[in-house]
Amino acid sequence: MSGPSPLGIFLVAIPGLESALAREAKEAGFTVTGQEQGGVSLEGTWADVWRANFSLRGASRVLVRFASFRVSHLAQLDKKARALPWRDILRKDVPVTVEAACRKSKIYHSGAAAERIATAIREELGAPVRDDADVVVKARIERDVCTLSLDTSGGLLHKRGSKQAMAKAPLRETMAALLLRECGFTGREPVVDPMCGSGTFVIEAAEWTLGLMPGRNRSFAFEQLASFDAKAWAALKARPAQPLAEGISFFGSDRDAGAITAAMANAERAGVAHVTRFDVRSVSDLAPPEGPPGLVIVNPPYGLRIGDKKPLLDLYASFGRVLRERFSGWRAGLFTTDAAMARATGLPFAGKPLPVLHGGLRVSLWKTAPLP
Repeated sequence: MSGPSPLGIFLVAIPGLESALAREAKEAGFTVTGQEQGGVSLEGTWADVWRANFSLRGASRVLVRFASFRVSHLAQLDKKARALPWRDILRKDVPVTVEAACRKSKIYHSGAAAERIATAIREELGAPVRDDADVVVKARIERDVCTLSLDTSGGLLHKRGSKQAMAKAPLRETMAALLLRECGFTGREPVVDPMCGSGTFVIEAAEWTLGLMPGRNRSFAFEQLASFDAKAWAALKARPAQPLAEGISFFGSDRDAGAITAAMANAERAGVAHVTRFDVRSVSDLAPPEGPPGLVIVNPPYGLRIGDKKPLLDLYASFGRVLRERFSGWRAGLFTTDAAMARATGLPFAGKPLPVLHGGLRVSLWKTAPLP
């Protein structure tokens, strides 16, 4: 006798970093079935949905695709939505909201489509429909095919629950994790960020190495679904952390004392203060920590984002000079919008820069091999 059909799971990815997320999912033992612009497809069970939310460092959201059908007018959408097994998916005592997007379809009014599906849920299941509900049903109607998904995450997954203090232009934790992965970080080497802001790269690398799950300090929308098993979820969360390495430390510095105060507070809340160090220091005073070489990774000001470009060229040049003179054996990763600024470092970048969308900007990751 065969078991239940596997769920269609979709990991929402930061545009440009889909391959890194697919590699993370494969390494974590998930069954990856495809990759497309904006995300990675998996097959699995509800337990896999919980584990993906809890453990994947790079996913922005985890969606479950539970229905797909052809539809050409609103009355047909209404009929097919009412026929779905809502009691197997949602709870009648938990509010739900419906979001819809229509593209190249006979049904072109997304608001009307969302309203039909919401009415079906309310009348067939009895669940209240509210705009501010944590449980979200997403409908995508493209070329007359309606795909329905559940957002099982709730708030975006970069909201780990530990970063409360933020410096200017913060980097999302999910992006930091995938950029670290793109730079070859595996959790077994030191990381230095000399323009650390609120400490995202440093804290993310430390959590990764200590085996601390990114979802350990937050709740998720799947806890309010009909499929949720509180006992099994508690057992998953109770698994002890599995450190990847011991005796490795992670270092951040910044010339802004307020940023360093924020980074130290965030590291304390994340439980990684004992393996991280943050100092007020200019880039020109940067020196490699004792021990083996590792990765220097930096998300410097772009000019578009904070201040003007011209003064920043000196900063980039100073950063490159310090690395070339003092960081032999270390790899470098530079995340910036401007090729001229990247080249101002004089660093021997390897391969083409990787373009990524970040806050509406097209930003590129520039990487080096171990420096001579």
